Amino acid sequence: MKEQLETLIKDYRWMRKEVDRLQGLLYGYSAPMRSWGVAQYGLDAAMPKGSGGKSQAELKRMDIREERLYKRLERFEEAVYGLEWAADFLETERDKVIYDCLLDGMSYRSIAYHVGITRNDVKKQKDYILNQLCQKSQLVQLLKLKKSAV
Repeated sequence: MKEQLETLIKDYRWMRKEVDRLQGLLYGYSAPMRSWGVAQYGLDAAMPKGSGGKSQAELKRMDIREERLYKRLERFEEAVYGLEWAADFLETERDKVIYDCLLDGMSYRSIAYHVGITRNDVKKQKDYILNQLCQKSQLVQLLKLKKSAV
């Protein structure tokens, strides 16, 4: 379980990018602030505005590729959300900083320089953080980590 969590932390950056890419593909790339400050008059102002999300009817009409992308998006969103939420379980601010640095993909050396400790202390702290997170059943359920038989 600890190895799975460690792998998820290492994969966080590309999963976050993939979530953004898939959301753009499935829901469209839009600039939500583009029309701010522009008033509409007459019939345009009275007409209903559509939402950017997919309706249930559209989801049913998706082709096979879009369904696969949608399922992958849901899986990755769940993992990314769980990893971001995991920081709330950590006890000290130093642990939270080290965890955030790990999610950002920083090396042990750069984390050690940033926090002001040695690389070996960063490794020990990372193991402590992983053990702390593995003990939280809510996080384990959210990330759907499987206990591996040893």
